Parts: sequence; C-alpha cells; structure tokens
Amino acid sequence: MLKTRLSIFDTLNMLGISLFSLAVLYPFWQTFVLSFSDANGASTLGIHLWPEQWVTVAYQFVFSYQNITSAYLNTILRTVIGTTLIVFFTLLVAYPLSKKDLPFRNYFTAFFLIAMFFSGGMIPTYLLIKSLGLLDNRLALILPGAVNVFSIIIMRNYLMTLDKGLEESALIDGAGYFKILTKIIIPLSKPVIATVALWAAVGHWNAWFDAMIYIRDPSKTVLQMIVRQMIVALDLSQTQFGGGGSTNTNLLLSNVRAATVMMSIGPIILIYPFAQKYFIKGIMIGSLKG
Repeated sequence: MLKTRLSIFDTLNMLGISLFSLAVLYPFWQTFVLSFSDANGASTLGIHLWPEQWVTVAYQFVFSYQNITSAYLNTILRTVIGTTLIVFFTLLVAYPLSKKDLPFRNYFTAFFLIAMFFSGGMIPTYLLIKSLGLLDNRLALILPGAVNVFSIIIMRNYLMTLDKGLEESALIDGAGYFKILTKIIIPLSKPVIATVALWAAVGHWNAWFDAMIYIRDPSKTVLQMIVRQMIVALDLSQTQFGGGGSTNTNLLLSNVRAATVMMSIGPIILIYPFAQKYFIKGIMIGSLKG
C-alpha cells in the first residue's frame, strides 16, 4: 500500500515538474522560433514549435546595426574582467572575515553591511567617477562594482562552514595564509565561487544604465545599450526588408525584437547549465551560517 502511494506521488510529482518546465521553456523556444520565422509563418495563429521557413533577416538587421560588433566585444571584455575582479576581491575580503579571531572582525563586517544598504547616490558617484578621470573610459563600467558586499557575505558564510582542521594542519606544516587560500580554500570553495561568478557575469552582461551615464564614445558602449537603443528606435519604416504591407512590417518588427533578445541572452544561457550544480550548492551552503 505504501509503495502504491509513493508511486502515485512520484508520478504526480514528475507530471507537475514536467508541466512547470514546459511552461518555463516554451516562451524561450517561442522567441527562438519567432526570431528565425518569416512574416507568413509568424502570422499563423497557434503554437509555434518549428519555423515553417528558416530565415535570418532579423539577425541580418541586428548585426548590421552601427557599432553592434564593438559593443558585443566590449560587453564580453567587461564581463570577463569585471567577473574576475569581483571574485578576486570577494575572496580577499571574505577569507579574513571568516576568521573568528580576526581583530575588530565585527566592526569590519558592520562597515561592509552599512556600505551595502546605504550609498552616496547617483550624483556623488558621477562626480567621483569624473574626478578620477574615468568618464568615457571602460574602467568606469568595471571598477565601481569590483567589490560586491552581498557576495562577500555569502562567501564569508560559506568559508565559515569549512573544516578548520585543514587550515590548522597546513599552518603546522609551515604553510602561510596565502598558500592556504590558494591551495586549500579555493579548491574547496568551487560552489560558492561559481555562484558569485555567475551573479557577477549576469550583472555585467545585462548592465546598460552605467554605460548610458559614463560612456560618450559609441565605440566604447556595451551590447545592452545598443539593444535598448535599437528597440526604442525601431518603427515601421526601419523594419521593411523588401516590401509587404503593414501586417508584414509589424511581424518583422516582432522578429527583430525576438532576435535582439536571443542575441543578448544567448551567451549567458550557454554558460548557466555548466555552473548550475555549483550555483545551487553554493547558495544553499553559503546561507546557513551568519
């Protein structure tokens, strides 16, 4: 009887998870299909699981947009360097804060928490960036967010869960704290490092507001800024690829919007499955200890 109940529960559980997964995945697949569909195929009512005819006219328009290539490269450069700096500084700060015998540890922690909840605001930040000579400089998109307090707290809590005996044994053997960090702590902290790196990468990849404020040279702007300008600037006259009536034009506009979405989120979606197992483990363990 118990096995029968468990079997029914497992079946219903799998059915519910499958329906939920379908509800999550279908909008993404619909956008993908729409980006490769022609006007006639996209105008057909119903569920679109496969394009009637594969066309790339929407992507041709997107990649013909001015400065799109340089913006893509700038975004990749920003994401790689910015993520590396965030992980680096997060480790350097979280490791000593995880030591209960660190002098003034609570005061340092309180200092970081205050900085996380209260900031100077947009105007003082702009004046600071200007005084540092970083206006119209790619570093203005990277340096202000190089220290992320929330990530520091998460990593600090994770490091506090590690076995202290490993570090004590290394100290007895003559290892220094820097060697312990690189040889012991970092290999054991892959889940939380992957979590922090994923947060940082997604944040840098999707950011556009700071580029709008600090960057003036179009060759230094980022992809999301170009995508925003493209979507805002799109009108019916800009999306006529060789004729057709108003219906064809409107559908082509939706095709272009779908293509911009796929182009902007594609790299992150490709990276996420490889970091997912570390992401789940890192966020769960890092939230246990305060």
